[in-house]
Amino acid sequence: MTQEHFSPSDLFDPQSPSEMLTARCVALALLQRIFTKHHTLDQVFEDSKEFTALSQRDRAFVRMLVTTVVRRLGQIDDLIRRSLSKPDQPLNPPILEYILRLGVAQLVFMNIPDHAAVNTSVLLAEVEGHVRLKGFVNAILRRIAAEGSEWVSKQDVPRLNTPEWLLKNWIQDYGLRTALEIAMSNLHEAALDITLKDPRQIEHWASTLGATRLPTGGLRLTQSKMVPDLPGFEDGMWWVQDAAASLPAQLLGTNIDGATVVDLCAAPGGKTAQLASMGAQVIALDRSAKRIQRLQANMKRMRLGHSVRTEIADASVWKSREKFPFILLDAPCSATGTIRRNPDVMLMKTEADLNSLVELQSRLLDNALDMLQPGGILVYCTCSLQKCEGENQIERVIDRRRDVDRVPIQVSEVGEMRDFVTPRGDVRILPTYMEELGGIDGFFIARLSRSA
Repeated sequence: MTQEHFSPSDLFDPQSPSEMLTARCVALALLQRIFTKHHTLDQVFEDSKEFTALSQRDRAFVRMLVTTVVRRLGQIDDLIRRSLSKPDQPLNPPILEYILRLGVAQLVFMNIPDHAAVNTSVLLAEVEGHVRLKGFVNAILRRIAAEGSEWVSKQDVPRLNTPEWLLKNWIQDYGLRTALEIAMSNLHEAALDITLKDPRQIEHWASTLGATRLPTGGLRLTQSKMVPDLPGFEDGMWWVQDAAASLPAQLLGTNIDGATVVDLCAAPGGKTAQLASMGAQVIALDRSAKRIQRLQANMKRMRLGHSVRTEIADASVWKSREKFPFILLDAPCSATGTIRRNPDVMLMKTEADLNSLVELQSRLLDNALDMLQPGGILVYCTCSLQKCEGENQIERVIDRRRDVDRVPIQVSEVGEMRDFVTPRGDVRILPTYMEELGGIDGFFIARLSRSA
């Protein structure tokens, strides 16, 4: 859950030299953990005591700096190579590469004054015990400050910042033009959307929070915010959830009031909260005890715990004696639809991971359908852009099971967003959609029913 949401203009007030250097030292440490220990952005921000100890403004700055390096890594490394006399030789010591990446991100992509970006990077080299490299860092960054803009104008931006295997997948699924548009849209910071516990109060909360109404039914915050400090957050009146992620629970229909709904792979609980607020009695499963604890804490904050029963279990093998009328399966996936807010997805996921996820999704679908009552409704969704995790999964399960039918989703169910609904009646959302409102996460949703 996003705790701080700031725009660049909020972050760069004048700081003392010690504050400037401290923040960048923390950023350097976090960046190394991401690349050497393969920690996610969320992990490094949550686990770092040094990050937590920073002021609110410096935390926001460090978060943006580290995220920018990850988001623009291909371009940044290309700029560094262009500036070297021997671009094919690795930088030594390796920490030099991280120092330069931080410097280039500030110079080229964050509008930090040249002197601040260069001087703090030079000081980082000194603090890390590489005094003899200060001149080298200074020379490289000053060259990029002088020539970087021209170099950037000649870069193949989408290809540099997107893994080759992933871009190839998107080209196969959507064609070259759309694939490149997706890659470009992933370079933009995602907006902060919220879902209301009581949608009937949307006008009140739009006014109170200074938010914009979305066609999908939620709100989008339009100003930089510290989320926990906002009215209604601690009272559980709303929660952070991208507009696309709010749709699957809604597509189970209005008949879930008073019914039992199984929410498979439920944590951290945004969809669970939606189901409970709609009157359902929810059985929320997740295989991670830590994630279930987080879900339980969220339900407690939103005063929905009485409507939610949690289970720590593997949803691909979990069995129940009873059949259920409604099941929501938000399947584990490559999460490539969330790259705008989680750019580290491109570092953490591989083509081999994708193949394993497709197999897992297939097992989850079959197990979920086996637990579904005849005539019951199952909503399957992923926050992935690859059709092998979405459209192709649904076609395969319908082909191999005679007891499964698609229940087409209507445009009226997704805020009259015609681009969202495919000819077959599934929902396929690309991050290029809703561009005039600031974009949306990539998502796939299908609705299925089981015959007798």
